[in-house]
Amino acid sequence: MMARRRTGINLWTAGWRPDKLHFQAVKVTRAQIIANGLACRCPNCGRRTLFSSGRFFKVNEACPSCGLKIENGDGAFLGPFVINYGVTVFGIIIPIIALYATGKLGANTALAMALVTGLVVPLLLYRLSWAWWLTLYYFFLPDNLPANLEGRRGDDA
Repeated sequence: MMARRRTGINLWTAGWRPDKLHFQAVKVTRAQIIANGLACRCPNCGRRTLFSSGRFFKVNEACPSCGLKIENGDGAFLGPFVINYGVTVFGIIIPIIALYATGKLGANTALAMALVTGLVVPLLLYRLSWAWWLTLYYFFLPDNLPANLEGRRGDDA
């Protein structure tokens, strides 16, 4: 009689049991993260606590309501900076240059529009870029939100 060759791992002898499976329940869903980001709210608790009250450009280090770290260190501004720059340049200034190149805008008009856009739009998008950055980050890493940790230590904690 031929010996039977073992081709796989026996999950029962390896210590796996169906009663030991634990799935983490996500309290804040990706849809809620997107909705909070579009409304410039904290991705964790949904409150308007990303910025200090009464100050347009002061980002809170952490959400005063739930404790979510908003500014996680020295390079925390780079994500919002890239979003703000990308929207300004690729969404507005390059189309202005394309309109000039096709002859639909004159040189002075295109230059004036590009200068005003380059100065004003980043200021107007400042708050949105922070909210969009947090939305992107936590959309891909929803388990890092304090509401979804359930006693586990997060990557950015």
